[in-house]
Amino acid sequence: MNSNSQPEKKLRLVYMGTPDFAVEPLRRLVEGGYSVVAVVTMPDKPVGRHHDVLQQSPVKQYALSHGIPVLQPERLKDETFLDELRSYAADLQIVVAFRMLPEVVWAMPRLGTFNLHAALLPQYRGAAPINWAIINGDRETGITTFFLDHDIDTGQVIYREAVPIHDDDDVEAVHDRLMYLGADLVLRTVNDVERGIVHPIPQDQFTVEGPLRPAPKIFKDTCRIRWAELTAREAYNFVRGLSPYPAAWTTLDGQMLKIYKCQVLNLPITRVDGKELPGTIDTDHKTYLRIACREGWLNIESLQLAGKRRMSVEDFLRGAHFAAECVE
Repeated sequence: MNSNSQPEKKLRLVYMGTPDFAVEPLRRLVEGGYSVVAVVTMPDKPVGRHHDVLQQSPVKQYALSHGIPVLQPERLKDETFLDELRSYAADLQIVVAFRMLPEVVWAMPRLGTFNLHAALLPQYRGAAPINWAIINGDRETGITTFFLDHDIDTGQVIYREAVPIHDDDDVEAVHDRLMYLGADLVLRTVNDVERGIVHPIPQDQFTVEGPLRPAPKIFKDTCRIRWAELTAREAYNFVRGLSPYPAAWTTLDGQMLKIYKCQVLNLPITRVDGKELPGTIDTDHKTYLRIACREGWLNIESLQLAGKRRMSVEDFLRGAHFAAECVE
């Protein structure tokens, strides 16, 4: 019996994950009396100014605090790691926000390996589904559990649940909503796999409106706001789809300027000699800072200049001295 006086479940589980998003499902499994015999997570990450401090992943921190063995392979095909993984004789493996697994790993348990994905598959296969759903202006996303196969995020679906995206949601809000609902779905999936009542469905049997959209990994250049290409509404979605991390950015007087919060202003676009000038700044240097888009204006509310802290636009303007009339 565990501390909650719940009977131990029969399945031996190996759990694979790294960031905060993966902690909640793990916590729910442990507190629910499931037998998590080992955790696999990324190697400790060098951090600090000189990269001389090793930071443990959130999943590792949780696992160690509950006495769960932790495996941190550099290479998932390393024979030493594979032998150790086999020694835990898992019946089922669970993957939440980890990395692509080779077949020798995902095919190891007798009941297979399932993944929790933060989208309604087959939409948004890839590493950043929450970001891209918001960037694209979607009104709905969801969570999916599916069995792993040879390709990325293409396996047969076990369960899917839709989740609304509100107009003022940023990545953090949707991330947290999906994290808790995802934990529920992981428990439901494990329980039903154990009972033998799951009936996986091929992804091509789901109706999808429009083309399939990918969710590739986001890099620094991905986050640059291209003012000439975006309407104010598209720029607004772009900002909230990257807020608070890694954050959309532009340059002001040659310095990186991150934008965390903004609103759409339906005002006439700035024109010079009959030509639109996206990126033009309009400000009273006291209370507001607006930036022209391809169509409409973006009213900036929260931002951060390189080397400074995040602040409101009023605080920024109180101490800012910039000569540029445009951002780039």
